[in-house]
Amino acid sequence: MSAPSLTPSKAGRSRHSQPPPAGPPSPGGSFGRSLKRNLTAHGFLIGAVLCFAFFSWYPMVREFFLAFQKTDQGEVSWVGLDNLRTVFNDPAFWQAWRNTLLFTVLALVFGFAVPFVVALVINELRHGKGYLRLLVYLPVMLPPVAAVLLFKYLYDPGYGLLNELFGSVGLPEQQWLQDPDLSMLSVVIASTWMNMGGAALIYLAALQGIPGELYEAAELDGAGLLRKIWHVTIPQTRLILSLMLLMQIIATMQVFVEPFLLTGGAGPEGSTTTVVYLIYQYAFNFNDYGAAAALGLLLLVLLAGFSAAYVKLSRAEDE
Repeated sequence: MSAPSLTPSKAGRSRHSQPPPAGPPSPGGSFGRSLKRNLTAHGFLIGAVLCFAFFSWYPMVREFFLAFQKTDQGEVSWVGLDNLRTVFNDPAFWQAWRNTLLFTVLALVFGFAVPFVVALVINELRHGKGYLRLLVYLPVMLPPVAAVLLFKYLYDPGYGLLNELFGSVGLPEQQWLQDPDLSMLSVVIASTWMNMGGAALIYLAALQGIPGELYEAAELDGAGLLRKIWHVTIPQTRLILSLMLLMQIIATMQVFVEPFLLTGGAGPEGSTTTVVYLIYQYAFNFNDYGAAAALGLLLLVLLAGFSAAYVKLSRAEDE
């Protein structure tokens, strides 16, 4: 009796059979899968762009047009450069710029150098780095209003802690916020304490990325602590230092919260009147939105020009 032969259907199901080659994927299916995979990412991106457009870009464009307009009882009219003339003829204009530049210089002396020194000290310690990082960053987590009111209590001429400490060591008490010569320095000290935590952690992260071999080579060459900082630390962190310098200048030129809460904005004899506080006065005290927009436009142009010059110089150094 002969063995039954395999039928074509059974032969196709044998283990030696191969499936038919698949055809090329359809372009429509690939595009659909890609769109479905990236739909969530595109949704978040579109939401971020809309937020920036509504809360950042639109106010800047609106400010540009408002700087050349006048609003009187709801009627808007074009006035050309009249708002700029009003701003330039205001005696407080030049005083506000002087105070803002003074605050920027003092903030760079304290707010730029102190966080870097704090980061250097923490980086050299062997124990307790996590605790010290938390301690340094703690003021940043406080609400700005609470931190400023804390310093207002410290500066109080009657029961303030600073005058109590001065009196305990035989030093004369000071009118920290009432003296025109001390009011701006007092504001700078409060601002430095409030904001140095974030900068210190950024510097600390940059310091921890420096190879230890560079310090070992410097020690073999007989370099001391200051020479190691000057020849190793600063060159290795130059990019972070320059970027933080730019951000520090932009932030300090827009200072408002600290002088407004500590000295009422203007301060004794106008010693703490800043450009942003003058913009606030034009808009909300004088109801002159055109002058406020004109002054804000001047500040925007100044900071944009400074940023452009910084970028150009940085590219020239890299080349």
